[in-house]
Amino acid sequence: MPNPKLDDIDCRIVQALQADGRMSILDLAAQVGLSPSPCARRVRLLEEAGVIKGYVAVIDQEKLGLPVSVFASIKLERQREEELDRFGAAVQRWPEVADCYLMTGQRDYLLRIIVSDLAAYERFLKDKLTRLDNVASIESSFALGQVKRSFSVPVELGVS
Repeated sequence: MPNPKLDDIDCRIVQALQADGRMSILDLAAQVGLSPSPCARRVRLLEEAGVIKGYVAVIDQEKLGLPVSVFASIKLERQREEELDRFGAAVQRWPEVADCYLMTGQRDYLLRIIVSDLAAYERFLKDKLTRLDNVASIESSFALGQVKRSFSVPVELGVS
């Protein structure tokens, strides 16, 4: 189902689960004004439609000894489909890469890389990223701090 139509109750369910994915069906039902059975059915339908893709724990990377976030802009020598697929497959294997976006403009990819320190990033560059034969250039920027990080999608902006 490409773009399922969400009514007001569906939107409230999605917003509530974005705020607390561990919320019980009883609590969720009370919050959105439904009885538990119809609420559970709606959640299941939202999952089946792909609106809800999964549930995760949000982890503090610093508490795991990984305080450094690096944003790397990657330019490829060739942008043919097979080259893009090869780069994407490599990135999928690297645990340091938290996010990867295919971009428009001067650069082809934007990566968010999580490492313990500058030396770990240097090892990542030397052992992984620069070993890909199609990488023409890499521009790295180090995050000084995180101003905002949200895992929520603005539901109210996407529903017409």
